[in-house]
Amino acid sequence: MIEIRNLSKAYVLQGRRKIVADNINVTFPTKTTVGLLGRNGAGKSSLLRMIAGTMDPDEGEIKIQGSISWPVGFAGSFHGELTGAQNTRFIGRVYGVDTDELTAYVEDFARLGDHFDLPVKTYSSGMRSRLAFGVSMGISFDTYLVDEVTSVGDAGFKARSERVFTERMRHSGAVVVSHSIRLIRRICDHAAVLEDGVLTYYERVDDAIEHHMAITNT
Repeated sequence: MIEIRNLSKAYVLQGRRKIVADNINVTFPTKTTVGLLGRNGAGKSSLLRMIAGTMDPDEGEIKIQGSISWPVGFAGSFHGELTGAQNTRFIGRVYGVDTDELTAYVEDFARLGDHFDLPVKTYSSGMRSRLAFGVSMGISFDTYLVDEVTSVGDAGFKARSERVFTERMRHSGAVVVSHSIRLIRRICDHAAVLEDGVLTYYERVDDAIEHHMAITNT
């Protein structure tokens, strides 16, 4: 479960104040997949980072029950001088999982070939994302945070990613940021819309999609 209490966050960009969260109060239930919708720039990724604990709010707090992932597919924490395999083993040790099993899983899933044993600094952005998604799915969490991960890679990788993610959701929950309405409708139990710092939570996914389409088509 994720409980957000009185959460507020704002930026100043080019001299203008941008509100990301305006006193948000909401609870994401345990083992529930929640889609997070909103315009580009509404602050969805920022909200995800605050839930992950990698960004501090200006006010309020977020209480989490159970283990929670970093934003799935996020490749920013990899060490460029280390290989994909070495990065995988390092993350495995941090999270206390079997490093041999995790490395074998990621190597098979990401399908980077010889690049898996080359420094990550030589990877394309797509290769980094495939490595990051593989590592994320190779570790079990109670709740996964997902930011547009299925937009990475070719059709085969996207399909494989969705299959694996759907399997994980049989035992876990998630907060999913995606511009794909079809994906949100297919995999989410509930959904929420972020607009001007206000988060509106819907138990019916179609109600959230209707709200999202109304604000993005204006």
